[in-house]
Amino acid sequence: MKPAFPFRRSLTLSLIVTAAACGSNSDGPVVPPPPNCQTQACTANITTDITSNRTLYADTTYTLSGFIHVTNGATLTIQPGTKIVGDFEVPGSSLFILPGGKLNAAGTSDKPIVFTSEKTSGRQAGDWGGLIIIGKGIINKSGSPIIEGTGNSSANPQLTYGGGTDNADNSGTLSYVRVEFAGYATAPDQELNSFTLAAVGRGTQLSFLQALYGLDDAFEFFGGAADAKNLVSYETGDDHFDISEGYVGRMQYLIAFQSIVPTARPAAGGASGDPQGIENDNCDGAGCTAGKNSLPRTDPLMANFTLVGTGTGVVDATSGGIGMMLRRGTAGSYVNGVVARWPRAAISLRDAETVAQADAGTLVLKNLYLVQNGATFQPQSGSTVQGSVDLASNNIEVAASGTTAASVFTALPASPTAASQLDWSLATGAAPRTGGTGAFTGALATKAGAVVTGTTYRGAADPAGAKWWAGWTNYARN
Repeated sequence: MKPAFPFRRSLTLSLIVTAAACGSNSDGPVVPPPPNCQTQACTANITTDITSNRTLYADTTYTLSGFIHVTNGATLTIQPGTKIVGDFEVPGSSLFILPGGKLNAAGTSDKPIVFTSEKTSGRQAGDWGGLIIIGKGIINKSGSPIIEGTGNSSANPQLTYGGGTDNADNSGTLSYVRVEFAGYATAPDQELNSFTLAAVGRGTQLSFLQALYGLDDAFEFFGGAADAKNLVSYETGDDHFDISEGYVGRMQYLIAFQSIVPTARPAAGGASGDPQGIENDNCDGAGCTAGKNSLPRTDPLMANFTLVGTGTGVVDATSGGIGMMLRRGTAGSYVNGVVARWPRAAISLRDAETVAQADAGTLVLKNLYLVQNGATFQPQSGSTVQGSVDLASNNIEVAASGTTAASVFTALPASPTAASQLDWSLATGAAPRTGGTGAFTGALATKAGAVVTGTTYRGAADPAGAKWWAGWTNYARN
């Protein structure tokens, strides 16, 4: 990519003026906004890599035109309330934060930072690429795995993420950020995710993030140790939370909602048709030197999650449609969750290597509430080994027959399209208002540290707390 970062306007302005967008720019000359920006919205195109510190200002709408990289040593700062769109005429336009680069995007609940489609109506999944952060953290694959969706053109060079050794690495801060209508496939079966976090270290701060109507996974973590809180995934084209390759981070307060299969932009790729709430793997395929038992093992802590699926008749329940897909030797602790309306099964321990982790106590499922799913555990199928954990000893409650997911929450319409129609608070008298672990003890407390706290309730919403998703999330479909 070219090593410069000019801002261009759709207006005819001199270069010295465009360097400041519509606000002052700490990296360049301070000039007043041009007269025509006082009467109409300002715009700027980002067409080349960011190789030195830059700031994007809330009074300007920025267009990512192409595959834009924040390179080693550079920090991109984005003001609260800033809007960034993917160039519809340059398919797959994306923002990549490379190892050693940083993204500081700290929005607020009333001024979220929004990455979205350039279109103002008729938006579709895959309208643009996505947000990709590559850190210096540890993964369990040898060699140099390739970031999916890169390396298929001179404008989109191949990017890798292997070989890092620093799980404390810092790639910046993301808070109150939405990524909408992303996931363009740069080649067949090479869809980009809404949020891709590859080998991202725990020095990175991730909180209050939403992925909306993307074509592939909403949040995908490849190794690393980044902690995350308050994540929302709405109507994604594949999995909501996809974790693999030695990820050892901690997450709390997670919401996933799926009622449809998103409609893709023409020639942008296709939704998988089998969205799952959580899909966690240890290792599989090339670079897994010990196969599914490669180390370091995927071992997340995921607490207080609310995973709501499509129910029957939307996706093919013979493939996917599972609330928690745990496979390929993964470990991890999954506690205080609500898993609802997944047509095939609430939980799948897919293979012998994963069942062995449950038997050894390194795969923990505790204090979960399961309602209106197909099977509780996916049954054995052919040569595929399926396992289960003891429901009583792990305080996992399966709702009584006839109890619906809608009865558990304050407002859960079958097909919401506006924020006002959804309220993830637990309904009065709903069983998950109690039944949580309470304060963590033992190994779980050690794993949680000061990042995740035990709760007496299950799900992502504290019955006595604020509605943390309110005001900054979006539930549009076009």
